[in-house]
Parts: sequence; structure tokens; C-alpha cells
Amino acid sequence: MIVLTGGGTGGHLEVARLLKEALRARRVAPIFIGTARGQDQRWFGTDDGFAARYFLNTRGVVDRGKAGTVVSLALIARAAVTAAGILKRSAARAVVDVGSYAAAPASLAAVIRRIPLFIHEPSAVVSPLNRLLRPHAAGFFSSYGDASPVPDFPVDRTFFDLARPRTRVGRIVFLGGSQGARFINDFALEVAPTLRRMGIAITHQTGEADFSRVQAGYRALHVDADTFAFDSALTPRMASADFAVSRAGGGTVWELAANGLPTLFVPFPHAARDHQYRNARFFADRRLGFVARQSELDLNRLLSALQCDLHPISTGLMALNKPGGAERIAEYVLNRLGGQG
Repeated sequence: MIVLTGGGTGGHLEVARLLKEALRARRVAPIFIGTARGQDQRWFGTDDGFAARYFLNTRGVVDRGKAGTVVSLALIARAAVTAAGILKRSAARAVVDVGSYAAAPASLAAVIRRIPLFIHEPSAVVSPLNRLLRPHAAGFFSSYGDASPVPDFPVDRTFFDLARPRTRVGRIVFLGGSQGARFINDFALEVAPTLRRMGIAITHQTGEADFSRVQAGYRALHVDADTFAFDSALTPRMASADFAVSRAGGGTVWELAANGLPTLFVPFPHAARDHQYRNARFFADRRLGFVARQSELDLNRLLSALQCDLHPISTGLMALNKPGGAERIAEYVLNRLGGQG
């Protein structure tokens, strides 16, 4: 039995979903161990593609203060005991960690029980947990330049299927993640009149909490924007755009790359270890994207990016990541286990 663990947010859970499908294609139905506090139950609460699903009482340790950190660590320790029992009862042969605090209990239990642990690090900055666990891992996967047995980030194949080179900007998409980003929402409304005068159409994912306000803002500006709160089938909307303004979460940056969509990244300033900025810099340093801190972003910064030659950026992005990353990770894990899950 193979255990997939991690989650909390959509980026981690999407990797878990893709790995689950890759394993099932190889006749392996994995177990999922996640958290009861994040989006895990919304994603997998009724997913019969897993042999079993467990949602443990854990929470993150970042920005909790001393007392809050102690409570978080105590919850993780207690959940690790529960996870160890799950691993024993299920006769787990491997644990695959897809990241976040939600992965801590099962990953720690795997090390304690000497079960092979495989880690997928979704960000350019390795998390403290993964730095701790990496020396004990049977495999460590990263798409950010580390020597990785599988360098390709797991991305849904539809992003690749709808990829195309961009040459001019006829439509821009604003993306703030599944929860939305008020700063990006406000910036989009600020620049919308200029974009309309330039003949650039707007697609805008607002997040549920800010949808009504942003929609009303566009109406007040007399801008006919394609606004939506969140759409799990985002790919066609992304594919119809020629440029993006987006946060820089670990999964998001690689989905944009797979689609060949040039992007001005606006990293979330409070992300742990400033990892979104480092994710964005990975692309900007290769001249395959643009990055601006929130304090640096203005209309001129956007217009400067829109006026660049987008074709080499777009084609370079399409060459950076290959489809089938999840399948190759699954194959690597199964091969290390002698071909049996």
C-alpha cells in the first residue's frame, strides 16, 4: 500500500490528485492522509479513488507565536502517533509527501517506522520540514534545479494540450489563487480603463469573498470583464489569455509555464520563507517571466511587461516542463519498491 500525504491548499492537493490518478493507472489505489483544517475534505472527502482517506487534526506552525507554535507541534506529534497506527494497519510500503504541514504526521511516522519516504517539494525554497526529512528520504523531487530523479512538475495534461505561443496581448487574466487576492483585485480595477483603451480584454478570478465587490467595480467602470470567483476548470480561461498577472504559488507557476502563458508575478508578501518570490525569481532570472513586489507594482510596470517580445518567453516556458511528471514520479516510487504498490 502506498500513502499520499500533505495538502492544506489547492496546490499541494492537486499534486496528490495527479499522483493518485497515476498510481491508479498502475492498479494501485493509494491511501490519503491529510488535515481536517484545510481544503482536503472539500477535495477528497468523497473521492472513492483512494483506498481510504484520513483527515487529522493538525495546523501550521508559521507565524503562530511561541505559544501557538507549541500547540501546533503538540497537534502534529499527536497526529503522528495516529498516522503511525494507520501505516501499520495498512501495511504501508511507502509514503509520498506532497508538502505542507499536513504532511508532517505521516512523514515523521514513516521515518520512525523505517518505511520508504518520497518527498515532492513544490517550491523553490525547501520547507524546514522537508529539510529535516530529506536525509531520510528514498527520493526527493524538485523542479527548481536540484538534482532530481524526476525534474518535471506534476501538472494536469490539459494545460499542455491547450498551450500555444503568444505573440501579442489581446486578453489578460488576473489570478489570485483559490482564495483570491484583494491586492491583485484592486490593481486590476485600477488598470482596467487603460487596458480597455488599449483593446485588451480582461478575465479575472476574484476569489469567493471579493467576487461581488470586484464585479460591481467593473460595472462602475463600464468595463465588460469576464469575472468569476473560482473555477476548478480554469484551463480554458487561462488558455484564452495572452498574458497573466498572478500570485506565484508552487503549482500555479508551473501550470502557467505548461500553458506557455507569460506572466507578471506578484508574490504574496506573507508567504512562508518568502517562497512565492523565490518561485517567481526562478522564471524571471531565466527571462521567462516578470516579478514585482506589491510595493513595486504599478501601471507602468505592467505596460513595460506587456510591450516585451512575448514569443520567446512563451516558447521558452513551453519547453521548461514536460507532461507526465506525476506518472514518472509514480513509476519511480514503484520501481524502488520492486514494481509493487
